[in-house]
Amino acid sequence: MARYTGPAYKKARRVGISLLENGKELAKKPARPGQHGAARRRKTTEYSTQLTEKQKVRFMYGMNEKQFRKLFDKAGKMKGIHGENLLISLESRLDNIVYRLGLAATRRAARQMVNHGHITLNGKKASIPSMVVKPGDVISFRERSVNHPVAVQTREAINSTVEFVAWDDKKKTGTYVRYPLRSELNAEVNEALIIEFYNR
Repeated sequence: MARYTGPAYKKARRVGISLLENGKELAKKPARPGQHGAARRRKTTEYSTQLTEKQKVRFMYGMNEKQFRKLFDKAGKMKGIHGENLLISLESRLDNIVYRLGLAATRRAARQMVNHGHITLNGKKASIPSMVVKPGDVISFRERSVNHPVAVQTREAINSTVEFVAWDDKKKTGTYVRYPLRSELNAEVNEALIIEFYNR
């Protein structure tokens, strides 16, 4: 199945959570999409609740089903709590770290920035959004991309609010300081339901 590239706001309204994590998608139209979205009663079953929770996270990080399932299985082999390991693995992707550093307005923009070769990881060009970033790794713009209009605009508007990444404005580099704590990640996500969905 191909990655969804349609309207992000529509998907956010469908699953009932802000996929951009800023609340803008649900500010004007909180109801489900469609002509009868506000009036339609949604029949909820245990399966649909679990599926919706899985789709929330998958859409939030911009992954297709095959990628997501592979990461889920990998997280299950790690030490610790399966659900938390999954969220930490998602947060440790290069495109997400670029987003968390404030170098892109959305995860989708961060993915495009990486794909187009504007980002370096530890001084080397990195063009694969799913690359795993480890604590201590340094992320920055490529030398030729430092003065790119988008790069300049995003640097001026850096508004990172998470403590597991740090931006050095003098060196123009960002660092993945440590793995995030569960309390620092989206509280609206119930990862236990995702575990139940795949283990049913």
